[in-house]
Amino acid sequence: MRKALIVWGGWNGHQPKEVAEVFRGILAEEGFSVTVSDTLDSFKDEAALRELSLIVPIWTMGKITPEQSKPVYNAVRDAGVGIAGCHGGMCDSFREATEWQFMTGGQWVAHPGNDGVKHTIHITDPNHPITKGIQDFSISTEQYYMHVDPGIKVLATTEFPTPGADGPHTPNGKTIMPQVWTKLYGNGRVFYNALGHQAAIFDLPQPRELMRRGFNWAAK
Repeated sequence: MRKALIVWGGWNGHQPKEVAEVFRGILAEEGFSVTVSDTLDSFKDEAALRELSLIVPIWTMGKITPEQSKPVYNAVRDAGVGIAGCHGGMCDSFREATEWQFMTGGQWVAHPGNDGVKHTIHITDPNHPITKGIQDFSISTEQYYMHVDPGIKVLATTEFPTPGADGPHTPNGKTIMPQVWTKLYGNGRVFYNALGHQAAIFDLPQPRELMRRGFNWAAK
């Protein structure tokens, strides 16, 4: 049986506990044996991490020690354990940990207009197993402006600037921003979805399906 570890915490505004429960349910439906933890110390046991199929971080604006982070990097890079997550829970986790950003493929820097911005998610690779059959869709939530690794495989994007959400980026004109992507970090597969400000986002069919497929794609 495939094994997954969910580790949640950090800023409560992203409802990490509630998102963890949503993801636990999705993974259980997909046949994973799921462990849920609320401490980064769960990352310290590298031997245990290497036995996993998937790591799911849900931790925004925290700090991680080398003793906690290095076993994750080693498990993904060397043992091929997958890592998959969403929103600030994976790509605004540890702002000082540049290797984490190297592994995950991006870092949040802004969400002009904050929550409730209506924007469109454009599927850019309709043939990928994560996005196949999913059409472009509109959503009202935070629209993530990211700094991204040029090596990522972009599956979906959004467009800036957005009406009603101006900011210092606006004079630059049209910007196409990656929102869903995959990448490889050594032997491990990485999946990221910028949607997921709060748990209710995953009541919507497209964000939920993207996560379900992303988990399966990333898992060792």
